[in-house]
Amino acid sequence: MPVSASGNIPEQGQIVTVRQRPFVVTEVQASKLPPSPLNRAQQPQHQITLTSIQDDALGESLQVIWELEPGAKISEKVDLPDPVGFDSPERLDAFLDAVRWGAIASADVRALQAPFRSGIEIEDYQLDPLVRAVQMPRVSLLVADDVGLGKTVEAGLVVQELLVRNRARTVLIICPAGLQIHWRDQMRDKFGLDFRIVDSDLMKELRRSRGIHVNPWSHFPRLITSIDFIKRERPMRLLRELLPGEISYPRPFDLLIVDEAHNVAPAGSGRYAVDSLRTQAIRTLAPHFEH
Repeated sequence: MPVSASGNIPEQGQIVTVRQRPFVVTEVQASKLPPSPLNRAQQPQHQITLTSIQDDALGESLQVIWELEPGAKISEKVDLPDPVGFDSPERLDAFLDAVRWGAIASADVRALQAPFRSGIEIEDYQLDPLVRAVQMPRVSLLVADDVGLGKTVEAGLVVQELLVRNRARTVLIICPAGLQIHWRDQMRDKFGLDFRIVDSDLMKELRRSRGIHVNPWSHFPRLITSIDFIKRERPMRLLRELLPGEISYPRPFDLLIVDEAHNVAPAGSGRYAVDSLRTQAIRTLAPHFEH
């Protein structure tokens, strides 16, 4: 029977290495089964709930039986620092300022952070969707500006603001295939946000590096894909594996952006009108996103 590399049981908050990847321990649960009558000295096993801290798998969860997991080890001891003295007044003042500013940024809908965290020259009209989004409990916007007026920038401002306010963590952008690189570069260069493009090449790479059962939709919190890729049978099947059977609260995903949304409009009301695969894909996903 395989045994872990370390006989110690990790504690909540510790950094561990499991399956050659770093995780933080979020929960430790000991087995409640009575000891075996044949081996009274046997210690109870522990189910450890882990959350990935890798950049390309941030937030991914994993549950293991610590005593049975081969190669599992504690990478870092988590102890409180030793008190060696008081901070300087200047350092304490800076800390209190940061706490106040963070509280204002999260609670005051009039204090917008995204425009100051982006590398763009913003026009006044581009702030209108952002102001509306911040005031909505569940953001739901249709941005229909004319060509060249910066709809991508307006969407990026909303994404940035929701991330800063901790109202969103996972973001999925669905766009035409020819615009995937444009969206990725715009989010990176203008807002400092790293997005991964989910396509056939990424799926092959993940299968080679993480195994054939990896789900590309859960490996990174910010993703971009094309509408014609996600409507296919295999990508939709993998995505449905992450969706609950019915709408749950809180929703499993945070923010969905659909570019060129007129391409996914439902069919008309004619007698023989049938919704396209694009429309069916978005109709399946939308209820499971908070915004």
